[in-house]
Amino acid sequence: MKEIVLDTETTGLSVRDGHRIVEIGCIELDNLVPTKNVFHFYLNPERKVSEKAFEVHGYSDEFLSTKQKFGEIADDFIEFIKDKKIIIHNAEFDIGHLNNELALVGKKKINNSNVIDTLELARNKFPGSGISLDALCKRFRIDNSKRMKHTALIDCELLAKVYINLIDQKEPTLNLAENNESKVSISEGNLEYFKKVIIPSEKELSDHKEFLKRNLKKNFF
Repeated sequence: MKEIVLDTETTGLSVRDGHRIVEIGCIELDNLVPTKNVFHFYLNPERKVSEKAFEVHGYSDEFLSTKQKFGEIADDFIEFIKDKKIIIHNAEFDIGHLNNELALVGKKKINNSNVIDTLELARNKFPGSGISLDALCKRFRIDNSKRMKHTALIDCELLAKVYINLIDQKEPTLNLAENNESKVSISEGNLEYFKKVIIPSEKELSDHKEFLKRNLKKNFF
């Protein structure tokens, strides 16, 4: 199953005050494994960045003035997220801004039924505890040292790891056959590779148990 981890940075908090998106970052997951498919753009918001927002992400008006406008990348964005669940931390904020941008260029809004909010997952899983992205990275021992400023792509990379921990799926599932020589298929992005697994016979298991008995008795009794 393919999912999209998404984050945005903006000129300010509320679309009601005319604030716009300045950065979109998306990372594709395939069965919870990041693929090489990434969608990332800085955007010209056609307005000034608020002082508080600049303190958060550090994107200046001068830097953004040369970037593409949302309308120029809207179709590519819609195609990238098409038919996939979208993973967002504090989805109400990002979806509010994204739907505002989509409406401004005459595009269909994102349906909330396609969105998984990791903030809500964390709130239900850890009631009364810190549930910011930084707090969850600390809880799950995820290195967030690169997060000097809020940037969409780095936040997506961290959120992907947080999401996997939140749903208790820390590693890809390995399917082991019951015969003596089996193949384990591990899907990683668009790559699939195989490892041969040698399963011991009953005699080998029995010999190993006898070996452990002799040596444990010798060393500990």
